[in-house]
Parts: sequence; structure tokens; C-alpha cells
Amino acid sequence: MHLKPQCSLLLKVHKPSIPFIFNTNTNQNPQIHENPNTQLQETDVLKRLNDEQDIDLAVQYFKSISNSKNFKHTTLTYQSMIEKLGHECDLDGVQYVLQQMKLEGVSLSEDLFVSVISCYRRYGSIDQALKTFYRIQDFGCKPTVKIYNLLLDALLNENMFHMINPIYNNMKRDGIEPDKYTYNILLKALCKNNRIEGAHKVLDEMSKRGCAPDEVSYTTIVSSMCCYGMVQEAKEIVMNVVGDFPMVSVYNALIMGVCREGDVNEAIRLIDKMVDNGVTPNVITFTTVINTLSVLGKFELALAIMAKMLSMNCKLNVFTFTCLIKGFCAKGRIEDACEVYNKMSQEGVLPNVVTYNTLINGFCSIGNMHKAELLCREMERRSCPPNVTTYGILINGYAKSKDVVGASETWNKMMTQGCNPNVVVYTSMVDVLCSNYLFEEAYNLMNNINCPPNAATFNAFIKGLCSCGKLDSAMKLFHQMGNLASLTTYNELLTGFSKVNDFKAAFDLILEMEQSGIGPNLATYNTIINMYCGNNMVNEGLKVMAKMMVKGVKPDVITFNIVINGFCKCGKVDLAGQLLESMRRGGLQASLVTYTSLVHGVCGLGGVEKGEEWVWRMVNDGVCPDKGIWSVLVRCFMSKIGYEGAIDLVDGILIS
Repeated sequence: MHLKPQCSLLLKVHKPSIPFIFNTNTNQNPQIHENPNTQLQETDVLKRLNDEQDIDLAVQYFKSISNSKNFKHTTLTYQSMIEKLGHECDLDGVQYVLQQMKLEGVSLSEDLFVSVISCYRRYGSIDQALKTFYRIQDFGCKPTVKIYNLLLDALLNENMFHMINPIYNNMKRDGIEPDKYTYNILLKALCKNNRIEGAHKVLDEMSKRGCAPDEVSYTTIVSSMCCYGMVQEAKEIVMNVVGDFPMVSVYNALIMGVCREGDVNEAIRLIDKMVDNGVTPNVITFTTVINTLSVLGKFELALAIMAKMLSMNCKLNVFTFTCLIKGFCAKGRIEDACEVYNKMSQEGVLPNVVTYNTLINGFCSIGNMHKAELLCREMERRSCPPNVTTYGILINGYAKSKDVVGASETWNKMMTQGCNPNVVVYTSMVDVLCSNYLFEEAYNLMNNINCPPNAATFNAFIKGLCSCGKLDSAMKLFHQMGNLASLTTYNELLTGFSKVNDFKAAFDLILEMEQSGIGPNLATYNTIINMYCGNNMVNEGLKVMAKMMVKGVKPDVITFNIVINGFCKCGKVDLAGQLLESMRRGGLQASLVTYTSLVHGVCGLGGVEKGEEWVWRMVNDGVCPDKGIWSVLVRCFMSKIGYEGAIDLVDGILIS
């Protein structure tokens, strides 16, 4: 096996900013030097600047004509240069151009100032946008509602909510009347901060100022209210205020909220209400409901909604089909998912990368890697390149079956395609390497990771080391994790120590868990109980079981099975039977493992008849005996009544 090394990333390096110092050197590049006798027109300069793809050449041309006497830059040519520099995120260059405009006495127009703010916004330099805004008067430009809206929207996108209100107050002081766009920005900001009351006040202010809330306004507030669990209140707004207006996105926001709460019947009623109010449901409306039904496994109803969708001449899109495919795959119904996929092709709807990834994941989940690989190749043929998620799904599929060759080939293909792995892919690769005891390769891979390993990456490695008894190496890795250690990490280490019966190391680790504030969970307690019971210390295990119950951790079937097995191994079958009754009173159903322990325990004490009774009890409980239980009974019968008698008894049991 050979893994291709991590390819070095070709990071985009921004070209250094070119200082805008307009010298008087007339020795210009002949390719960009204009004939001094030719008077340039604004349209000519704009065309040259707009057509020039190379930013360096555009800058040289801009500078060359600045130093000539046959053209003086205008507001539009400055704007064109700023937009070009802004596209390259050259903020220094933009600053120089602005300064030159100021020196030349060229005023900023509204459009030009919008270009400057957009440039800073694209680069994420909102602070610089604010500084420039506060100097707007210096550039001979007066703030307008368009400029204020752009700035407010930029602050909203950067979650700089503390600056929105001061800017809005500044806007009112300037005597600029807010428009719908302004109010909608304020609504979004308030809703993002769970200030629904404030959002309602903004709606009232809009109405009072003669600026009626629109579809965006109501969609924003209804969507936010649903997100914060105020579905009923949102419904009242839709029914009382929006009901008379054809606002499909508002209904969609409400339907999404209702679906989020799992009330699909109400969502279907809302669709009917939409139609009654003259609002035509769109593909988003139906897809939202279909997705929820698919998640809940109500596929017949989902298909019925799809039929209704088609009857209303609403075409299904890739998201509608993908929702159904995802639902079927989640329930393990891969054949049904494939039928939907085929139907999708028949309808002429092209699958996207999410559709393919969903279906590939479905095949990987049932271990059919051949079909998963075929789909991956189909993606390539259909010009839908696999992404990092695709490769991650495939590698994880191979990891589950411990197929290191398949995982390595997928890894190498991914690297050849120039697709950089993320931490999820690295974790799957570390997992499959460790499951094949290739710890050195896993360690090298983790050290060369191009993104920080997370808790899952370390846990996969620690699990692999613990599974083959390399506990010293696992502890070294644990200490290397630092604050990344999680409850899963501790449980993996405890499982490792329990396999070698290292009580001291296990209890030291539990003490460290408690000091770190990481409380033990059910899996932790089961591991400790198993350590005691596996070493004939059942009473100690029972004490731990009582302690966990006092701490509010309810034992499961595994907990009871461990203790019952411990009692049976040390001949205390009667106590095991009592524990079984406690288990039933707790609402837990005994499993094959439970009865296997009891039958083994009874037969080990020579109780053939009692063993037969337990077999009957398990059959009555709906648990089918396996060959292991039958073999125990046969061996017990043989030791008591001989081979032929044992066969007769077993035949009698089977016939009856």
C-alpha cells in the first residue's frame, strides 16, 4: 500500500499594491503610451480600462494618461479603476486613488462611493469602510439612503450589530428617510439577536411612515419566530396580516417552522390554506413537506404530496428528488432510493453532487462498495466532479470494512484530482490504517495533516492502539491531545485498560475524568462493571451499578447482561434470576445474551432440567435459541444420560 504524500497547497498570493505616485517621467512603456497629439475621450479610456484583464497593465495605463496632457481623469474613470482594484482586494491601491481624487478636486458620486464600500465589504474590511464613510464630506459627497443601506447591510453580514443602531441614528440626524430596504436590514439584525419585540416595533414604524412591510419583511420575522419556537405566534401573523396577500415565501417560512416541530399534518393544512387564499405553492413549499415526511419515514404520504405537486403543474427539482433519496437511504431502503434516482433521470432532472453523495453513502452504509464506486465514476462521466465529501464517504465506507487497499486507492485518486482532504477524511483514513495495525503510517499521516486534527481523529487512533494492547502509545497520544480529550477518549482508554485488567490505570483515569469535569456516562459505568464482573468481583460490580443509578444514569440491557453473566459464572444463578426480574420491572426486555448466560450457568451446575426451563422461558419471551444454547444443553444431557438420550430429549423439545 502506498499513500501519495500531501500535495502542497497553491495559496493565492495577492500581488503587492502599486503606490499611486504620479511622476512626470515621460519615458513610458511604448505599448501603453498614447500619442501626445491624440485627444483622448472618456469612452476610450473607460473601454481600455474595462477591457484590460491584467491589473498591472491597467494600473500602468491609468498612470500613464494621468501624466499626459491630453486627458484628465473623470469620476467614471476613477470609479472603473477603483472597481478593478477592489476586485483584486488591493485596499492600498483604492486608498491612493481616493487620495488622488481628493487632490484633483474630483467629487465622489453616489455610485463611486458604493463601489468603494463594496470593495471593502468584499475584502471584509468593514472598519475601513466605516472610516471612509465618516470622511464622506471630505470627498465632496453627501450620504444617501443607498449608501446608508449598503453600509448597514455590510455591518449585518459581519454581525457587527452594535454599530447598526448608531449608523441608523446618524441616518435620521442627516434627515434621510429610510426605505423598505433599510427597514428590512433592521428587521434582520433584530431577529438575528432574538429581539422579536423590537422587530414588531419596526413593522409598526414602517406602517406609520407609510412604508408598508413587504414580503421580505414578513418572511424575515415569521422565519425568525419559528426558529425561536414561536410557531403559533408566527401563524397568527400569517393568518391575520398576510392572509390576504399572495406572499408565498411567508407561507413557506411558516410551513418550514411547522415541519421543524414535526407537525406534518398542520403543514399539509397550510398548503390547502394557501390555495384557498389564492397563493400558489411552489417547489420550495412542497419540497419542505416532502423532506420532513421522508425524515419521519412516511414515504407513502411523501409520494402522495409529490403527486399533488405534479397535479398542480409544479415541477419537481433536484432537491425534491434528493430529499426522498436521502430518506430512503436513511431507512436502509436502497432499492427504493434507486427507483427514485431512476425516476429523476426519466424526468430529465440532472442529479447534483449532493444527490450522488447521498446515494453513495447509502451503498457504503450497507457495505456495497462496488455500487458506490460505480456511482462515483458516473459522476465523472456526467461532468459532476466528486468533491471532498464524496471521497470522504468512500474512504469511510472502506474504513468500516477495514479495507485499507480500497481506502488508499480512493485517497490517491482524491489527491491526484487536486481535491484537498478535510479533517473528516483524515480521520477516516487514520481509522482504517489503525484497524489494519499500520500505526506508523497513521502517525505520519496525522503529523502531515494540512488542517488541525480534531477529537475524532485522536479518538480513532487511540481506539486502534487500545484494541491491540498498545496502551502506553495510546496514553502518549492522549496527553498530546490536551484539551481535545472528550468522554469518548476516556471511554476508549478505559476499555483498553479493562482488557488487560489494569485496575490502577483505569481508576487513575476515572479520577482524571472527574477532575476535568467530564462526567462518566452509561458506557463508562458498563466498562467498569465489566472489569469487576470479568474478574469474579460481582459484588463490586453491583455496587457500581447502584452508584450509577443514584447519579441518575439508568442501566440498560448491556449493564444487566454483564452482571447476570458475572453471577452465573460464579455459580450464583439464583441471584442472576432475581436480577432478571428486576430488569423486567425496569421495562427492559431480556435478550439472547441474557438467556445464554443463564443457560450456561445452570448447565454448569449440572441442572439439566433447570436449563430446559430457561430455554422454554426464552421461547415464550419471543427470543429464539441459537446453536450455542443447543450445544450447551446437548453437552449437559450427554454428561447425564448419554448420547442417545440427549438426542431424544432435544428432538422432543424441537417437535413440541
